[in-house]
Amino acid sequence: MRSRASSAAVIPIEPQPLVKAEPKVYPRWVSGLFQRWRWFFVALTQLVFYGLCWIPWNGRQAVLFDLEARRFYLFDLVLWPQDTVYLALLLVLSALALFLVTAVAGRLWCGYTCPQTVYTEIFLWLEKLFEGDRPQRVKLDSGPWTAQKLARKAVKHGAWATISLWTGLTFVGYFTPIRELVQGVITLSLGGWETFWILFYGAATYGNAGFLREQMCKYICPYARFQFVMFDPDTLIIAYDQMRGDPRGSRSRKTDSRAAGLGDCVDCGICVQVCPTGIDIRNGLQNECIGCAACIDACDQVMDKMGYAPGLIRYSTENAVREGFSRADILKRAFRPRILTYSAVFLTLVTATAWSLATRVPLKADFARDRAALAREVDDGAIENVFRVQVTNASEEPRTYTVSVEGAPGIHLAGGDRVDVAAAAIGSETLSVRVPAEALAPGAHPIRFHVRDVTDSRIAVDEDAKFWMPGG
Repeated sequence: MRSRASSAAVIPIEPQPLVKAEPKVYPRWVSGLFQRWRWFFVALTQLVFYGLCWIPWNGRQAVLFDLEARRFYLFDLVLWPQDTVYLALLLVLSALALFLVTAVAGRLWCGYTCPQTVYTEIFLWLEKLFEGDRPQRVKLDSGPWTAQKLARKAVKHGAWATISLWTGLTFVGYFTPIRELVQGVITLSLGGWETFWILFYGAATYGNAGFLREQMCKYICPYARFQFVMFDPDTLIIAYDQMRGDPRGSRSRKTDSRAAGLGDCVDCGICVQVCPTGIDIRNGLQNECIGCAACIDACDQVMDKMGYAPGLIRYSTENAVREGFSRADILKRAFRPRILTYSAVFLTLVTATAWSLATRVPLKADFARDRAALAREVDDGAIENVFRVQVTNASEEPRTYTVSVEGAPGIHLAGGDRVDVAAAAIGSETLSVRVPAEALAPGAHPIRFHVRDVTDSRIAVDEDAKFWMPGG
């Protein structure tokens, strides 16, 4: 008798793709208040990014991360590898700021200042300039290849490539002085690593902003995946007012929508056409929404043409849309425990970091005893320890430092007690520390070195060390 398992029908399992194939998104160009805000931030971010490395400062560029010399220059601030705590604080502050903004106002970072959004916006503007708006681009792509189509595509991609390469060059210019880098490009004398990174970041900009676009926001960027952890019903989002807009339906401007049983939404689909990620905001909050507000500008224009009040799609909160809160109510509910906690932690860290930088002494000293001879007796019977001192001058002017020592009766330096250090450099010196033989018992004894700038007594550090006294 055949078993039930052997007689059961085998149902084939169709393989499923990891990522669903989707049609290309052709965002329609839109004008309005939020579009102007987006372009303001495009201009601001690019002015900072492209321009900051060209600002001269103390004979160098204002911002330079000199990996070869292991020095980071931020205007008057010079950071060394020992100052990596500030980098850690910067990362923590950036994360907290992002969490705070997201909890209060949703994905404003994504919609206005994220590099992916900014460069996509620039590339879309160039695409519109050379290929036309959405209907013309759809028609061009679906049509056969002609000389005109080839010319339009070539000019567009040439403009994309130019911006991408300049972006890569600028990025590398924060690690290699930008003027040297440009001179190397002109004279075709760039090093291998500079060439590689310029092409790498240029290709990344070209691919991400020109082709991946919304796919970066939907599938690759991790922020879109965990943003909802920071959302709550009082977080500001782009919301469609379903109570006001539904039932949807097309009509003429003269139609009495209430008599016809219709809401304010005329179901024109403009909000979908202008969306850079191709979603329908009327379906509710979605993780693909980057908060750019293009749909708000588009919908407000339609409402104006129909003679309806603006704000069918607007920045609001889930609670505000459902309960009909005013702007004052929305603002009042912004001061909730989560926001107050984020704000308190953020402000505390900002204050502590600012205080640390303001009181930071541009001097570091490190003392190491010569291990070849722990101690030795000199001609006058005193015991001598030899120390090697490294002094880091974190300012951008040459300085001279004096070294003194205390911690034992009769302890003193034999020989030179000054260390000359060039601007933003490290100087070293060998110091002989002597103590009378009868002053200390055998063993290790704590001593303290004092390093002072000869012209500015405020620039000073103290370092502890050990003096070794040999046995009898």
